[in-house]
Amino acid sequence: MYDVPTSLSPSRVEKFLSCPLAFRFATIDKLPEHPSIHTTRGSLVHRALELAYARPAHERTPPAFDDALAVAVAEFRTLPDVVDLGLSPEQQATLEDECRRLVERARTMEDPTAVQAIGIELRLAAAVRGIELRGVIDRLDRRDDGELVVVDYKTGRPPSTSWELRSLSGVQFYAFLCEQVLGRRPALVRLMYLSTGEVLEARPSAQSTRFVMTRASAVLQAVEVAARTDDFRPRPSAVCASCSFQRWCPAFGGDPDRAVVEATAAALVDVVAT
Repeated sequence: MYDVPTSLSPSRVEKFLSCPLAFRFATIDKLPEHPSIHTTRGSLVHRALELAYARPAHERTPPAFDDALAVAVAEFRTLPDVVDLGLSPEQQATLEDECRRLVERARTMEDPTAVQAIGIELRLAAAVRGIELRGVIDRLDRRDDGELVVVDYKTGRPPSTSWELRSLSGVQFYAFLCEQVLGRRPALVRLMYLSTGEVLEARPSAQSTRFVMTRASAVLQAVEVAARTDDFRPRPSAVCASCSFQRWCPAFGGDPDRAVVEATAAALVDVVAT
């Protein structure tokens, strides 16, 4: 029997739907997930854009974006996100160059001086039907007509048509939180794919925000059943190649029951070594 989490975020909902066992390891067992070059690149770019858009609109010049990235790179150089990757100087330079291109693409996809950002890395949480739903909005804009727009940066590849709706579901989650916390449903949710310059947009409706709550409730009920029956099954997919928990996954000959003990022991070894 496991303790059932009482809060959910868009990433945790997707984690359970993608692989219940990975959800257990990350959310219930609270095992650390190793950084990857993809997650670190995304975090670095998000931090740079956070710094850039924190400036007054008239100061969001190209050099300001360059400065924001330089600050983000300096911050990350000593963090586990970068240190644990063990990058060579050449690989570090490649990472920084990739981040530079993504930040430049973000700057050119819109006019930064015209953006009315009223929330940057905005943390929202709402308790609904006994569940706390929480999330962090990359950017919340106010248009000239006073309407709100939820903006989400993506540093990976745009999804295929079959994954498009699933990609937008996370941003609809943020629209739901805006409605619950701020009392206003955003007029638009926007995904900005910085790797290609593509944009996905959707207009939240009463139906779409209801679906967020219905989906979250269904996931929580499924988690409760899995916790009660000790049935968090792995769901092998292409994501397995980068999963931090592969060594304990039965799909790869591992023992899930040894995960907490072995992860704790490894952490203690790391502490002693440092």
